[in-house]
Amino acid sequence: MERIRAVLIDIDGVLTVSWKPLPGAVAAMERLRAAGLPLALVTNNTSRTRASIAAKLAGAGFPVGVDDILTAPAVTAAYLQEHYPGARCLLLNNGDVRDDLEGVTLVDEGEGEPPDVVVFGGAGSTFGYAALNAAFRHLQRGARLVAMHRNLYWRTAEGLDLDTGAFLLGLERAARVEAEVTGKPAEAFFATALAHLGTAPSRTLMVGDDIESDVLAAQRSGITGVLVKTGKYLPETHRAADGTPDHVLDSFAGLPALLE
Repeated sequence: MERIRAVLIDIDGVLTVSWKPLPGAVAAMERLRAAGLPLALVTNNTSRTRASIAAKLAGAGFPVGVDDILTAPAVTAAYLQEHYPGARCLLLNNGDVRDDLEGVTLVDEGEGEPPDVVVFGGAGSTFGYAALNAAFRHLQRGARLVAMHRNLYWRTAEGLDLDTGAFLLGLERAARVEAEVTGKPAEAFFATALAHLGTAPSRTLMVGDDIESDVLAAQRSGITGVLVKTGKYLPETHRAADGTPDHVLDSFAGLPALLE
């Protein structure tokens, strides 16, 4: 392995579960900081703003600040401004991330003219029949579909919960459209993270609990991929994956030893 100069780290299922630190995660992060390694926390979390995530992690003992956080909503905002400037966007998302969607024109259902873009964030109680059916009708009228991610599920303290991808697949098929995905595993997301750190792919490592969206997607961008057996990790998903991680660890706590 070429000497690693920077690290990308997923949050949910890697550092925390339901925002509670996993065993050894805080100490491992402190060791990375002590080694002087630049790092970025890259997450498809769509329920909190970057500032809220940073505050939550710092409160749990992680040595991170808001500038260390790169979220799918923040990347989505940049994508919408570049590809759909001035578009009226209808957001379906469980959680308030409007502060990270600066520059995006957000509209409510039934407010004035129909939306130009339907934006999918993270699933939750907002993903009821009425909201999904309204989105379906807008897509039939020609609205574009942008999704912050297409994860099927995520890990909570109570177990695995359904996420956006479970609903997105059906909507795409019913409306005969394909979503433009901005978060992981999109190549543009990793390119943004590399630019944020100012590092080359060959000198960067990505650690995550989702073998497809975190690890193999990073490897397709030339980044070293490390899979951890925490969070949403399932042995059967690991076996059925389209590729092989560069490294597999029991948890994030083992990362400093791997790098050393």
